[in-house]
Amino acid sequence: MSTDIAFSLGVLALLGTRAPLSLKVFLTAFAIVDDIGAITVIAIFFTETINWVNLGVGVGLLFLLVALNVSGVRNTLVYFLVSVVIWVSFFESGIHATVSGVLIAMTIPMRVRIDPEQFVARGRTLMDLFEREGSGGARRETQRGVLEELEDASKEVESPLQRLEHVLHPWVAFAIMPVFALSNAGVSLGEGAAGALASPVTVGIIVGLVIGKPIGIILFAWIAVKTGIASLPRDISWVQIAGAALLGGVGFTMAIFVTGLAFTDEALVLQSKLAILIASLAAGALGYLLIRYSRDIESRLE
Repeated sequence: MSTDIAFSLGVLALLGTRAPLSLKVFLTAFAIVDDIGAITVIAIFFTETINWVNLGVGVGLLFLLVALNVSGVRNTLVYFLVSVVIWVSFFESGIHATVSGVLIAMTIPMRVRIDPEQFVARGRTLMDLFEREGSGGARRETQRGVLEELEDASKEVESPLQRLEHVLHPWVAFAIMPVFALSNAGVSLGEGAAGALASPVTVGIIVGLVIGKPIGIILFAWIAVKTGIASLPRDISWVQIAGAALLGGVGFTMAIFVTGLAFTDEALVLQSKLAILIASLAAGALGYLLIRYSRDIESRLE
């Protein structure tokens, strides 16, 4: 059920300026909500037994993070260390540890202490002071102090959540996600693959991702616009929304992960993985083509 954010946004990146920024925001937003929905399903339907002591420790530490946030603690190392203990507690409790990641992210401060205008004004003052001290470089005591203040200001104009995201992104993009994908995506294309293509499970998943999910995304977007809950950005057309909805059918990593939780029969796992790969390729290609040629399609429809 989850949209693979990396792959779907990768397709949009290939489109360059043909994909408006607001379309990327729309795709990212519903993909995040989609992931939260999948994690909720994992927590509710794939938890067999619960160790209440470990769960209590994890929940208690989550409240500690909330208290730290409210009290103004912004040291990312503190949040990181407590988060590690929360992850272990959830893992040992029997609830899938993926749930803890979402909950932890909601407790990390995302407020900034100074706004960009204040940062610019403060930065100019400090740089002027640095320049007035001459060409002695950072060896001068005053200049070192200016550099430290400038570094502090840089931290205050950025939230702890943004700093953590920046630090973790390379590890996630180039290490964690590839390992996660490779460990879950193994599909045997042997003799059983041909029979798997005709399986009701395979057909159901392909239809669900390539047809059912896009219809759902378009329908709820249309309802949101018609009821006034949201408005359609001026630079986006419904054809482009349909293309983004198709990209929502790219369900590679998380969908395959849920497959491993849902099925124990190797034949069903093979059928599901094969279906997800086929559906993701089809949805990605169709979404790309629809957005790429959206202007031509709109002109013909008019």
